[in-house]
Amino acid sequence: METYWLSTLGVLALCLLSVALAVYSGSSKGFAGKLSGPVIPADDDNPLYRIDRVHMNSVEALAPFVVPAVLAMMVGVGPLTLAVLVWVHLAIRFVHMVIYLRGGNAAKGGSVRTILYVSGALVTLVLILVTGWAALR
Repeated sequence: METYWLSTLGVLALCLLSVALAVYSGSSKGFAGKLSGPVIPADDDNPLYRIDRVHMNSVEALAPFVVPAVLAMMVGVGPLTLAVLVWVHLAIRFVHMVIYLRGGNAAKGGSVRTILYVSGALVTLVLILVTGWAALR
C-alpha cells in the first residue's frame, strides 16, 4: 500500500471535505435558527439550501468513488493512474463546492455546476472501469 500514498491522501481529503461540509451545513443552519434537516423550499438563491445541497452532493459522490478507489489499490491499478483519477476527482469536487456555495448563475442547475457534477461522475465511471479491468487481468 506504500506505493498508493498519494491516492490514500486524496481519498482522505475527499472524506475530510465531506465532513467539513457536514459541520458547515449543520452550524450554518444552527446559527440561522433552523433545524439540521433539509432546507425547504428548494431555492438556489437561499444560501442555506446551497450549503445543504453541496454537502449532500459530496456525500452522494463519496461512496461510489471511494469504494472503487480502495478496490483499485487491492487489485493493483497503477499507482500513478489511480493518483491522477483521485486528485482530478478531488479538484472537480472542490471547484463544484466553491461554485455552488458562491451562488449566482454558475450555481444554478444546467450550468457550470452541473457540468462539474457530471465530470466528477465520469471520473468515477473511468475509475470503476479501470478497477474492473485490473481485477479481470
